Amino acid sequence: MERSPGDRSSPVDQPYAPSDPPDQPPVAPTKPDQSSGNQPAGPGAAGEALAVLTSFGRRLLVLVPVYLAGAMGLSVGFVLFGLALYLGWRRVREEKERSLRVAQQLLEDEERLTAKTLYMSQRELPAWVSFPDVEKAEWLNKIVAQVWPFLGQYMEKLLAETVAPAVRGSNPHLQTFTFTRVELGEKPLRILGVKVHPGQRKEQILLDLNISYVGDVQIDVEVKKYFCKAGVKGMQLHGVLRVILEPLIGDLPIVGAVSMFFIRRPTLDINWTGMTNLLDIPGLSSLSDTMIMDSIAAFLVLPNRLLVPLVPDLQDVAQLRSPLPRGIIRVHLLAARGLSSKDKYVKGLIEGKSDPYALVRVGTQAFCSRVIDEELNPQWGETYEVMVHEVPGQEIEVEVFDKDPDKDDFLGRMKLDVGKVLQAAVMDEWFPLQGGQGQVHLRLEWLSLLPDAEKLEQILQWNRGVSSRPEPPSAAILVVYLDRAQDLPLKKGNKEPNPMVQLSIQDVTQESKAVYSTNGPVWEEAFRFFLQDPRSQELDVQVKDDSRALTLGALTLPLARLLTAPELTLDQWFQLSSSGPNSRLYMKLVMRLLYLDSSEVRFPAGPGTPEAWDLDNESPQTGSSVDAPPRPSHTTPDSNFGTENVLRIHVLEAQDLIAKDRFLGGLVKGKSDPYVKLKLAGRSFRSRVIREDLNPRWNEVFEVIVTSIPGQELEAEVFDKDLDKDDFLGRCKVSLTTVLNSGFLDEWLTLEDVPSGRLHLRLERLTPRPTAAELEEVLQVNSLIQTQKSAELAAALLSVYLERAEDLPLRKGTKPPSPYATLAVGETSHKTKTVPQTSAPIWDESASFLIRKPNIESLELQVRGEGTGVLGSLSLPLSELLVADRLCLDRWFTLSSGQGQVLLRAQLGILVSQHSGVEAHSHSHSSSSLSEEPELWGGLPHVTSSAPELRQRLTHGDSPQEAPAGPLGQVKLTVWYYSEERKLVSMVHSCRALRQNGRDPPDPYVSLLLLPDKNRGTKRKTSQKKRTLNPEFNERFEWELPLDEALRRKLDVSVKSSSSFMSRERELLGKVQLDLAEIDLSQGAAQWYDLTDDKDKGSS
Repeated sequence: MERSPGDRSSPVDQPYAPSDPPDQPPVAPTKPDQSSGNQPAGPGAAGEALAVLTSFGRRLLVLVPVYLAGAMGLSVGFVLFGLALYLGWRRVREEKERSLRVAQQLLEDEERLTAKTLYMSQRELPAWVSFPDVEKAEWLNKIVAQVWPFLGQYMEKLLAETVAPAVRGSNPHLQTFTFTRVELGEKPLRILGVKVHPGQRKEQILLDLNISYVGDVQIDVEVKKYFCKAGVKGMQLHGVLRVILEPLIGDLPIVGAVSMFFIRRPTLDINWTGMTNLLDIPGLSSLSDTMIMDSIAAFLVLPNRLLVPLVPDLQDVAQLRSPLPRGIIRVHLLAARGLSSKDKYVKGLIEGKSDPYALVRVGTQAFCSRVIDEELNPQWGETYEVMVHEVPGQEIEVEVFDKDPDKDDFLGRMKLDVGKVLQAAVMDEWFPLQGGQGQVHLRLEWLSLLPDAEKLEQILQWNRGVSSRPEPPSAAILVVYLDRAQDLPLKKGNKEPNPMVQLSIQDVTQESKAVYSTNGPVWEEAFRFFLQDPRSQELDVQVKDDSRALTLGALTLPLARLLTAPELTLDQWFQLSSSGPNSRLYMKLVMRLLYLDSSEVRFPAGPGTPEAWDLDNESPQTGSSVDAPPRPSHTTPDSNFGTENVLRIHVLEAQDLIAKDRFLGGLVKGKSDPYVKLKLAGRSFRSRVIREDLNPRWNEVFEVIVTSIPGQELEAEVFDKDLDKDDFLGRCKVSLTTVLNSGFLDEWLTLEDVPSGRLHLRLERLTPRPTAAELEEVLQVNSLIQTQKSAELAAALLSVYLERAEDLPLRKGTKPPSPYATLAVGETSHKTKTVPQTSAPIWDESASFLIRKPNIESLELQVRGEGTGVLGSLSLPLSELLVADRLCLDRWFTLSSGQGQVLLRAQLGILVSQHSGVEAHSHSHSSSSLSEEPELWGGLPHVTSSAPELRQRLTHGDSPQEAPAGPLGQVKLTVWYYSEERKLVSMVHSCRALRQNGRDPPDPYVSLLLLPDKNRGTKRKTSQKKRTLNPEFNERFEWELPLDEALRRKLDVSVKSSSSFMSRERELLGKVQLDLAEIDLSQGAAQWYDLTDDKDKGSS
C-alpha cells in the first residue's frame, strides 16, 4: 500500500532538499522512551494522535473506489486503471516540485556566487606573467602593502588639518564641516605592471604604472548645521599613471622631484553614502553625482600634475609642475564620406540620410564641429589647435554623430597616437571609422615650439594665407606661471581677502583657484593661451576677491615685451595698479612661436591675399596649410602586411598502425588502407591512400601560408579508407609557434587515442626574400624534390594590398556603383568587401598567393559592381615584379576599360629552402636520376626521438595520457590580447570526452560570456556540431577593449547542447570560468580546461 504524506515513520519516500548534504540523510523522528514512566500527555501527544487518525482515514478513503467498483460489479481492470492514473499524476507532481526546488537552489547559488565574485579584487596579474614591454613589480606591491597603514595616518592628518579648514572657508554654509571618520581600509593599491620609456632627455626617467585600486576605504563627513552626514564607502580606480623622475642631479637622493599624472582619464567608481543629504545643502544643490565624478577624474588627468619635490630649494618648480607642451597639433577636420544613414521616416519605411557633426578630443581638450544637415558626405573645413603634453601616450580621438532632437546616433570613431604625427610632421589621410562605416578626412600638422622671435614675421606671413575657421590660426602660445602675491589690500573691516586671479587675452579669460583668508596668497598654477599676433596683443591680469565684486589689483602687460626678452621669457615681480603701495604679483611668462617644420610646406615669398579654401578644388593653393592634398602616390598598408611565411609539410611515412580491416565476418584479420588528413590555418589537405599496409610511406609535400598568430596548431589525423565510414587510426598535433621559431622540425610523432602507431613529419618554415637572384636555384631545387603524387611546389609568395580605386564608371551615367574587386592567381582567388554607392571605393584589403612559376604567371584583377557587371580589369604579369626594385610595385594602375584606376601594392618574395637535402647544380644530375621517384628529403638522416623527448619539444603536451579529462570532459581554448588592435581574442579549438546524458550523443556548441557584463554585446557562441562527444570548432572571437579592462574581466565558457529540434531549452554539459588576470595574455597558449558543473570553477 502506498505510504501517505502524513506517515513519518520512514524518511525514505521523501526526497532530499537540495540544501541537505548528500551524505547526511534526514534524521527520522525519535520514538518516545517507553521505559521512562508515565508522562503527561501534552499538546504534542494529542497532535500525534490526530495525525494517526488522519492517516488512517485517508487510507480508508483510498479503499472507497475499490468498494464502489465491487458493489457495482465492475471489473478489476477499472480499479487498476484508476490506480495507474493516480500513481502517474502523483509521480508527475513530485517531479515538478523537485524541479522547482532544484531551480530555486541553483538560482540562490548563482546569486551567492555572483555576489561573492563580483566585487572580488582578482584583477592582479600573477607574479609569473610578463609582457615584452611591461615588467612586474611585486616587490613594490609588498612595500605599498606595508606602508599602507601609515599612509592612512597621514591622510587622516591631511584631511583634518588642511582639507577641512579649506572646505569650511570656501562656503559659508559649510562652516561646520568636519571629517568624522577616515580609514583607508586593509586593501592597498596594486601596481599591475611597470613600463619604462626611453627618456626624451638624459635628465629624466619616464615610467608608466598600470595601477588598480579596489579598496574598502571609508571616509565620513558631517555638516552639523544642517544635520547632514555623508561619506565614501568603497572606491575603485583603474588606469595608467605616468611618473616622471626629474631632474636627475649629482647628489643624493639623485632624483630632484617626482611628477605624477594620468595621460587618459582613469576608470573611477566611488560608492557614495548619504549623497542625497549632502546635495540638499544650500550652495551644493546645483551639483550632481556625475559632476562630482567628472571633477575628481579631471583633476587627475593632464595637464594637471602632482609634483613632489625631493630636495629643498629646487630650481624651476613651476616649470616642473606645469612644463611647456611638447608641441601643438593643428587639426584640420576637412570632410567625411560614406557615413551610415540613421534618419528614418514614416516609421522606418523611408530611409533618409544623417545630420553629421564631429567631436575632436585630445586629453581634456574637446571641440565640436558644426552640424551638416542631410548629408552622408559632409564637408566641414574646420581647424582646431590642441596642446600635446606627453609623447608617447596621448591620442587624437574623433567621434562622428548624427544630430537628433532626442539622442544623437553614433556614426563611428577613429583614434591616432600623437607620436605618429610627430614622426610625420604632416599627415593628410582618410581614416576609417571604427564602430561604424565611412571615413573621415583629417590633415594633421605638428607645430614645434621655437624660443626665437626671428621667425615671427615668416609665421605671420604664412598664416595670412591659411583659411581657418572658426578661429584664425595661431602664431604662438603663452604660458603664464602664476606663483604668488604680496601685500594685497584688506577688505572692509580689516578682514583678510580670499584672492583669486583672472587672466585675459582678448576674449579668452581663465581663472585661478581662490586662496582663503590671506593677503599673501600662493597659487602655483599655470595657464596657457593661443596668440594670433603677439606684437599687438596684451595680457590683462585682475586680482579679485572670490566674490568678484572687489578688485584687489590689476596689471596690463603688452606681449611685445616678451619678444625682446631672452628666450622669450619674463620671470619677475610685477607691480599691481589700483592696489596697495607694496602690492605686487610674481609671475613667469614664457612665449613660444608655432613653427611647421616640414619639407612639404612652402612658405609664400611675399604677402598674399587670403583665399577661401575650396573643398572641391583639387589644385593646391600656395600658402594654405589646408590645401587639397594631392592624390596619394603610394599605398599605406599596415605593419602586418607582407609578414606571412609559408609552411612546407612533408608527410613521409608511418609505422605500427593498427589493423582495422576484417574478412569473413571478422574471422580473418587484415591490415588497413591508411591516408593522412592535415588541418592548419583554416585549410585541410589529404594524402593518397596506401593499400594494405601498416607501415605506409607517402612521401608527399603540402604548403600553406601561415601567420604568427599564437595558438595555431597543425593537426594530423590518420584514417583507414573503407567503403562506408573511414576508421580512425590516430592523431597528433604540433604547435605552429614551435616550427616558426625553430624554422625546421623533423620528428616521429606518436599517434594519440590509439594503442599504437607513429607518424613521421618534416616541417620547414620558408621566409620570403625580396630578391630574384636565387629564383633559378629555387626552381631547380623544387623540380628535384618534387614528388610524383604532390602538387607543384611554390617558388615564391605574392602579397597584394588593394587600397582604393578612383573614377570608376557610373551606373546609367549618373548613379555611382557599389564596387568590389576580385584578385586571382591561377585557381586561387580573393574577393574584397563591397563598398556601397561610390565611384572611389576604399577597400584596404590584402591577400597572399603561392606562386609556382613567377616567370609565366600573372595577377588578374577585376572590379565589378553589385548587379552591374565588370567595371574594369587589370592583368599584371609577375615578370614585371621580378625586374622591379625589391620585387615590389606600389602605384596606380589604369584599368583596361579606359575609365578608372586602382592603387595597389604587389610584392614578391622568393621561397628558399634551407633543408631541402639537395644542392642546385645545373650539370650534376643525370636524366636517369630525375626519372626515379625523388626521396631526397627522405634520404637525410632520420632524426628519431622518444616520446618523452617529443613532449619536451612540443609547446603543448595535451595528450590524454598527460592530462586526463575530467568527469564532464574538457574544452580547449586559446586566449590572448592583440595589443596592436586592442582586442581580446579567444579561439575555441575543440572539446573532448563530453558527458552523454541520454541515449543519443549531444549536439554541442560553446557559449562565451565576458563577465561581469551579461548582455548580448559580450556574448559569443560557436556553431553547433551534431551528435558528437568530441566536437571540433576552431572558431575565433574578439572583444574590443583596453588591456587594463580585460584584466578585470572573467571569461565564462559554457558547453551546451540543444534539448530537441522543437525546444528552445539548452542542456548545460559543463562550464569553466577563466579569470583573465591569471592568464598570460601575451603568449596565447592553447590549453585544455576541465569542465565542471554550474557550482564550481574550471581548472586547467
